[in-house]
Amino acid sequence: MSSRIEDYALVSDLETAAMVGRDGSVDWFCLPRFDSPACLASLVGTEANGFWRVAPVGGGRCTGRSYRPGTLVLDSVWQSPGGTVRVTDFMPPRTQAPCLVRVVEGMQGAVRVRSELRLRFHQGRVVPWIRGDETGRGMVAVAGPDSVWLTADGPVEDLGAADSTVFDFTVAAGRRIALTLAWSPSHLSGPPPTLAVPAETALKETGDFWRCWSARCRYDGPWRDAVVRSLITLKALTYAPTGGIVAAPTTSLPGRIGGQDNWDYRYCWLRDSTLALSCLLRCGYRDEATAWLQWLMRAVAGDPADLQNVYGVGGQRLLPETEASWLSGYEDSRPVRFGNSAAGRFQLDVYGEVLDALLLSLREGIAVPAPLWSLVEALMAHLQRHWHEPDQGLWQMRGTGRHFVHSKVMAWVAADRALRIARLLGRDGVTAQWRAMRDEVHREVCREGWDARRGCFVQSYGSTALDATALLMPRLGFLPAADVRVRGTVRALRALDEGGFLHRYTPVASEGGTRNGMAGREGAFVSCSLWFADALAATGHVPEAREIFERVLAVRNDVGLLAEQWDPVAGRQLGNAPKAFSHIALIETAFALSAEPSPSRRSPAASGRRRSG
Repeated sequence: MSSRIEDYALVSDLETAAMVGRDGSVDWFCLPRFDSPACLASLVGTEANGFWRVAPVGGGRCTGRSYRPGTLVLDSVWQSPGGTVRVTDFMPPRTQAPCLVRVVEGMQGAVRVRSELRLRFHQGRVVPWIRGDETGRGMVAVAGPDSVWLTADGPVEDLGAADSTVFDFTVAAGRRIALTLAWSPSHLSGPPPTLAVPAETALKETGDFWRCWSARCRYDGPWRDAVVRSLITLKALTYAPTGGIVAAPTTSLPGRIGGQDNWDYRYCWLRDSTLALSCLLRCGYRDEATAWLQWLMRAVAGDPADLQNVYGVGGQRLLPETEASWLSGYEDSRPVRFGNSAAGRFQLDVYGEVLDALLLSLREGIAVPAPLWSLVEALMAHLQRHWHEPDQGLWQMRGTGRHFVHSKVMAWVAADRALRIARLLGRDGVTAQWRAMRDEVHREVCREGWDARRGCFVQSYGSTALDATALLMPRLGFLPAADVRVRGTVRALRALDEGGFLHRYTPVASEGGTRNGMAGREGAFVSCSLWFADALAATGHVPEAREIFERVLAVRNDVGLLAEQWDPVAGRQLGNAPKAFSHIALIETAFALSAEPSPSRRSPAASGRRRSG
């Protein structure tokens, strides 16, 4: 029986991450970085595809667990007739080779503990060569370019299993044994230097790092604990060498159990760009915001015609999508995919996201690279030629493109932000053309995207389907929250509600097709539910907005993490986890409901500019 998605906690070293279940099993681990092949992949397969379980002999779920306050250090406690034991999991922020440390400490009585490590390199497929080390308390596994070392800093009994490494040991109250797993390129001789660092030192330094970082959070409202945990999660999903933020550390956790809607989210989406910048800046994390902007500028460099919606953590463009036939999928949800073909789809919204991020950065005084204005001109020249075309939309619909309302709104955002950037930089040469385009897009959206009979905006031109992205119109400044069209749309979108949570759009059966090219029913989207709370608060329904926000907080898992979706019928998380977009939306809503001052992103809505349409 697979663990539920909400059973997993996250530990990270800011370059990769491990998913730790309540049973003490690490079921997903990619080395040496987020988008590397997994060496522990039972999360999307079976135990034959790799895991590392540290728990009392006999197994079972932990009695309780929690992150140490303000950190990404995870404590899991098991209580048994023989005593109580605590396992502390953490990854020291990367300075040398990546490593995962698991400290087993006796709290009461004496407990027999088992560490069972089954490594399977190259996405849970390749069985490595394994040999013991000279101490008798460790081993090294090698396959292809990878080597993984495991050591124990105390006496253990090696049970000598054929296809895995099994250590048994007993911990009494007040005693502890640390197990450290570290990766190194297989062509290097000798153990990685991280193995020489005492576990106590690594634990103290890791805890200090996270406490110091989280203490900088400027949010001081009623939901500070939730905001800090979401910020820590966002930081944990950051690839420190480049500043890129992955959408999630996992692949192919399904939006529908048993379905095919399974995608690889270990990459960086431009749709997250401005919201991520906004969250980081308003919470006081200017260095992280600057690093994210610098990643964005490097990633989008080149011909605007080649602008993608998703890039690799290093800014790489080629993310070929493959299917892993040897993996059975999470709860038999096949296929398991690596790579993401969404990188090759045309999406109009990305131009607005990039220009919105650039404007926000300029207003916040972040240093922007010298070719900024050339980039703005190139993006707008391309967009002026192509904004009339259909695209795949924010939700990256597979199949024939459509004229999505949100995509056109983001084309308007692109022109609007380009005009504002020009004003800030004192450049007025081409602004008349951009202003004309902005006004034309606005008129078209208000004419073609509006359903007069229902009194709301729809998903795409000529469609009857609703889409939660319409909730973003006031935030983006396209229409003010007081506009009757916004209020009508907010009322209409209640039709997407199920069990107090919002689906992202009308079930596709009403449109005569399949959902995102995939048959079946998906869960409600966490981010959409939070957008709804934002829109309700903006239109004067603050008590209901707070109720929705508290409802979302209640479906976080026991350590405060959110996946992409929530199934209100089955009462479980769905989709890749933890999801950056969900945690970003949580932070945004907490600020909105706390009546905190908004960042520059929202100022256009209140600027009193003339709107057409």
